[in-house]
Amino acid sequence: METADFYILIVWFPFLMAYQRSATKVTFPLVWTNTCCSHPLYCESELIEDKFLGVRNAAKRKLVDELGIPNEELPVDEFIPLGRILYKAPSDGKWGEHELDYLLFIVRDVNLSPNPNEVAGVSYVDRGQLKELLKKADAGEDGIKLSPWFRLVADNFLMKWWDHVENGTLHEAAKMKSIYKMT
Repeated sequence: METADFYILIVWFPFLMAYQRSATKVTFPLVWTNTCCSHPLYCESELIEDKFLGVRNAAKRKLVDELGIPNEELPVDEFIPLGRILYKAPSDGKWGEHELDYLLFIVRDVNLSPNPNEVAGVSYVDRGQLKELLKKADAGEDGIKLSPWFRLVADNFLMKWWDHVENGTLHEAAKMKSIYKMT
């Protein structure tokens, strides 16, 4: 299995969960981003290639760690792998990222207890509110900044996926054989 990160979006229909990274994050502190993202650990449960189970197990672990979502509210078989992106972005001149990310989606109503070392704020946004958030970030309004990977996914995939969620066809949106190169 290639070493990769993962990127998770939780939808509590019709809302998408976004969160603001904590001020203590090494890269991209205080930016708004997708529900959760991280790296799989080098352990047996997170290295399983079949049906991307290792990445899905890692996603569940990080949702518990970052957002305090109870384990029982995150059935691994409900994580839908939708695609992979290879992206690169500088952060502060010293740090940056160059990663292959698995894009996962899960549609669930969950309870949260965010870890303040990871999360500064959480917001559920509908499609219109997300578009407004993107416009504010573009204009630099209200100090809103978005992570580069969230912006790439929002601009290239998210609205199409949202259509699939509304139509109950999200599995049809999966394109796991391709790796989209984005910068």
